[in-house]
Amino acid sequence: MENGHLTQNTEKRLMIVSGQGYPELAERIADRLDMDLSGVELVKFPGGELYARYLESVRGADVFIIQSLCEPVNENLMQLLIMIDAAKRASAKRIVAVIPWYAYSRQDRKTKPREPITARLVANMIQAAGAERVMTMDLHTGQIEGYFTFPVDHLTAMHTFVDYFVEQGFKDADDAVVVAPDTGEVKVAKQLAGHLRLPWAIVNKMREGPDRSEVTHVIGDVAGKRVVMIDDIIATGGTLVNAAERLEKEGATEVWAAATHGEFSGDAYRKIEDSLIKEVVVTDTLPLKSDQPRSKIKTLTIAPILASTIKNVFTDESVSEVFMGENQLF
Repeated sequence: MENGHLTQNTEKRLMIVSGQGYPELAERIADRLDMDLSGVELVKFPGGELYARYLESVRGADVFIIQSLCEPVNENLMQLLIMIDAAKRASAKRIVAVIPWYAYSRQDRKTKPREPITARLVANMIQAAGAERVMTMDLHTGQIEGYFTFPVDHLTAMHTFVDYFVEQGFKDADDAVVVAPDTGEVKVAKQLAGHLRLPWAIVNKMREGPDRSEVTHVIGDVAGKRVVMIDDIIATGGTLVNAAERLEKEGATEVWAAATHGEFSGDAYRKIEDSLIKEVVVTDTLPLKSDQPRSKIKTLTIAPILASTIKNVFTDESVSEVFMGENQLF
């Protein structure tokens, strides 16, 4: 109140909060932004129900909720929905769900009768809860963006991988090649090959069931070369290990692998440890299990990418500029 008249504070306010899915990543993002995570009380009751309450006012704030949908997937998803609803009911100005790993992304279409499209269902739930924007990394298929009716910031770890493999001496190397582990990753492999100025090849496989496939042949020349396989997700590791064995039979001297999301389900850690793969490079969209063998796994952080994107969204600047216009891989 000033001279008997109401005045309005138009200064924007940014708040970063974390669910329990991967709080370490949220801390890294907050550190890059030179901020503290805002307090939130998260409780799991003995009966399994979840509860969330913000410990400070979110009224009028742009609230970015960071929650990677890692194990336990369904619990972390439900917690995200509850946190969105709590922020909405507390009058947050804008709610952005930051989901580095979008679970259920492989269930993006029907392949058999009477199947669900669960990736779409998850999108519907996030919208219904009250989010107004989603930020995510390297979706399994780009069509998932279209499941939302509001803006989706589809980010990529491509430049993170490029920088790393340049450091490892792959750029312009005469003895190196980039390989797509299946035809679905050809565009990504071609883009990585373009940045490293390398040729590319394809491993052709036949899928026998969920997480089961057989490598049939290699399209392209890998003999006498160091190979970099690029994928979006490493699940059980079976496809990766089988492809590496076939590439060695075709004459590859070394096999490296890279993927944005290291899910490493089942006995994936042991498979990779016992394989002929030299190194597996993943990002920290998902936490690694500390009780598993990880000597061949290298983790790169995507916290700088997420922090820069959060900053640009908050200040209404271009997100594409963060990636020099190359954040659309599909």
